[in-house]
This record gives sequence, C-alpha cells and structure tokens, in this order.
Amino acid sequence: MNLKFLVVDDSVTMRRIVINSLANLNYLDYVEASDGKDALAKLESDPDINFVITDWNMPEMSGLELVKAIRSDERFSELPVLMVTTRGLKNDIIEALKAKVNNYILKPFTPQVLREKIEQILSTTITEK
Repeated sequence: MNLKFLVVDDSVTMRRIVINSLANLNYLDYVEASDGKDALAKLESDPDINFVITDWNMPEMSGLELVKAIRSDERFSELPVLMVTTRGLKNDIIEALKAKVNNYILKPFTPQVLREKIEQILSTTITEK
C-alpha cells in the first residue's frame, strides 16, 4: 500500500520531527499543514492523501475539530487519523476517541512508537474493509 501522509501541526519543528520519523520508516510521500483549516484545504485539493497525522493544540482549527470535520465528510470519513499530542489526560484521550481518531501518541515519541501505531491503524482499517 502506497501511503501519502498529511502531517498537521502548527509547529514547524514538530512537523520536521514527524516527517523525519516517517522517512526513517521509508514513508517518503507527505503533505504538510499548519492547522486544521489548512489540512482540510489540502485534503480537498489532494485526493492521494490517505493517512492523517495531526496535533491537537493548534490555532484556527484544533486537531480535534479537524478529526470531527473529517469524520463528518463522507469523502474522508474512513481516512486513518493518528493524533500526536502533549494532551495525555484520560478525559482528553476519551474525547479524541469519541471523535473517532484511530490512535493516539503522546509527545515526545520515538519512531518505533510511530511505526507501531501506523501499523496498528493499517491492520485495523484493512481488516474492517
């Protein structure tokens, strides 16, 4: 499966960290967005995007609002979404899961953890289809 990632974070440094981690895992196809609104515009304009990695805390539109927007649009509702965030409270995780993120990683993370979460999501989404 050829994956094209949409990496969404208002921090350029954090986007670099995620992209470098993806590159270490041989995932070289990606698009960047600086917030949820930017991410939705990229999804609209690039039909090849098939995996979203998003932060939660961003201006304009948060990662949680982005997830809800993705899930409410039938074109994107099945898109795998991985949230990478500093928000580790139980209530935050529950709220993200209710919004239907596929998985959740707390910052800081290792490339190994990123790979495990991506593989978990892919194995589940492929099995469900």
